[in-house]
Amino acid sequence: MITSITTIGKYVEVNYSTGSNHIVNPSGAQGVGNLRFNTNTQTMEVYDGNMWRPLNVNNPRLGLTPYAEELLDWAEKKMREELELKALAENNPAIKDLMDTIMQKQEQLEMVKILIKKEVTV
Repeated sequence: MITSITTIGKYVEVNYSTGSNHIVNPSGAQGVGNLRFNTNTQTMEVYDGNMWRPLNVNNPRLGLTPYAEELLDWAEKKMREELELKALAENNPAIKDLMDTIMQKQEQLEMVKILIKKEVTV
C-alpha cells in the first residue's frame, strides 16, 4: 500500500502495510502519489495524475505516538484534578483558602522567575 511517508512532527505516526506500489508524496503540490483525506467520503485518496482515487482504508492507519498519548493522558488527569479541587473549594472554605494561597505563590514564583531572567540578561 503506502511504501513511503514523511511525518512533519514527532507526535504522529503512520502504520502501513506493503503490497501495491503506491508511493505517497508528502509535499504540498498536487502531484502523482499525493495523499489526502476526503471528508465527504471519509476515505483516504491518492492522486494518480488525473484524478483522486480512493485507497483501501483497511491498511493505512494514522495515529498519535505513544508519547503524545501519554502527554494527553497526563493533561486530562491534571484537568480532572483541577476541576475536582475547584468543586471542593466551592463548599469547603479550608480548601478554598489553600487554593488561593497556591495561586498567590504561583504568581510570586512567576515574578521571581521574570526578575531572575532580567538579572541574567543585564
